[in-house]
Amino acid sequence: MECKRCGNKEKTMFAYDPFQKKYYCRKCIAFGRINANEAIKPVTYKTKKHQCRYELKYPLTYAQELAVAEIKMNQQRGKDILIYAACGAGKTELVMDSIMRYLNEGKKVGFAISRRQVVLEIRERMAKAFPTLEVIAVCEGCHEKTDGDLIICTMHQLYRYPDVFDLLIMDEIDAFPYRGNELLETIANHACKGQRLYLSATPDEAMLKQARRGELAIVELFQRPHGYPLVVPRVIHTYETIQLLLVIRFLKRCKKAGIQVLLFVPTILEAKHYAKSLRLLFRCTHLTSQSDNKDKTIADFHAKRYDLLVTTTVLERGITIKGIYVAVLHADHIVFNEASLIQIIGRVGRSIEMPQGEALLLCRRITTDIKRCIRAIQKMNETAPQQQTVKLAVNA
Repeated sequence: MECKRCGNKEKTMFAYDPFQKKYYCRKCIAFGRINANEAIKPVTYKTKKHQCRYELKYPLTYAQELAVAEIKMNQQRGKDILIYAACGAGKTELVMDSIMRYLNEGKKVGFAISRRQVVLEIRERMAKAFPTLEVIAVCEGCHEKTDGDLIICTMHQLYRYPDVFDLLIMDEIDAFPYRGNELLETIANHACKGQRLYLSATPDEAMLKQARRGELAIVELFQRPHGYPLVVPRVIHTYETIQLLLVIRFLKRCKKAGIQVLLFVPTILEAKHYAKSLRLLFRCTHLTSQSDNKDKTIADFHAKRYDLLVTTTVLERGITIKGIYVAVLHADHIVFNEASLIQIIGRVGRSIEMPQGEALLLCRRITTDIKRCIRAIQKMNETAPQQQTVKLAVNA
């Protein structure tokens, strides 16, 4: 027996239905029932040749333009591509040319992301960039309509699109729940019949090895559009009680300067506890995977109704809030690995209006992940000016 959707061949992962007298797959039952050896039903989605163009608030920098040209060249060679770009370097803007070209050729394009909040944010950005297109979001709470000119969805929703996408853009491939999830990888493989663009600021070693072996093309961009370097965090290792005193002092200084702060903590329980305690001093709330009204909380924070948002790693990626600083309590906790810390620090200095900022890591000991995070950011900062020099030389 084999499941044609997820590739399951384990006998223990099939169950017998005595009424239909058939076995069905239990491994991917969350995506709807499918019987053993049953072919995936083809799904037809509308396609047409568009004449779209994308509109940006700020024009692409020369470094971004050359990255776009490199992406196009590798696509013409038929290669899947890893876009390895620093947080805030404009990964989303880099793929807009590919989206435009594929849609204007009458091909189907999908943009898959791990997290629901990021799906909604990307849909909004794409709708502004492509005003003539119907851009839809397909995720939890948004799946009444599943077809449009451009589909933005969570990784889980790719099961709706077997053999549909000529171009599948996959963001946050190194993040939960996609990373290491064979079921989601198989579903993504079924959804894409053409080329892929993988986007990441923190690709894992396995993907980098694929690029070194030539199995993937790689396009790198470590320079942010405003030209300022990535923020290197300040690390303070001390006792937990002193960590709290230091973070309060940091928060008071930010409040006085009118700067909002994202305070990251390792667990949901701590997020609730610190938000309750700090509410005595600051306009504060918390956001975790268990929070209700996540969209409203983020909107209120954008609107500056809070000085401080205490959160877990649920907000480490994708979210862009102008002019914020970040602090991490208990940064030596196992949940804060190298990639997570790089993403958290990448929330700072993303806007042209406020390209610099501060990031504070508070811990009892400086872990290997903290050291690797700092080295990775420093390496990106060292590489960015070299990339610019090379690109200017090419232009000359």
